Amino acid sequence: MKMWKNYVIKPLVLIGALNWGFIGAFNYDVLAAIFQNVTMLRIVDILIGLAAVACIVMWFMGKDE
Repeated sequence: MKMWKNYVIKPLVLIGALNWGFIGAFNYDVLAAIFQNVTMLRIVDILIGLAAVACIVMWFMGKDE
């Protein structure tokens, strides 16, 4: 699980957080600019959301080290 957490889950959550920061500060959606295909954008957004849920679950289980 540590490999998934360090190489997949954390980077996805970081990308999502940075994207929301850009949306809030500059009203610019970086992911929408990169993935102009709506289907690909939805898939990436779903993966980021699942990564965030995994972080929350690990946090409450005490496995967030």
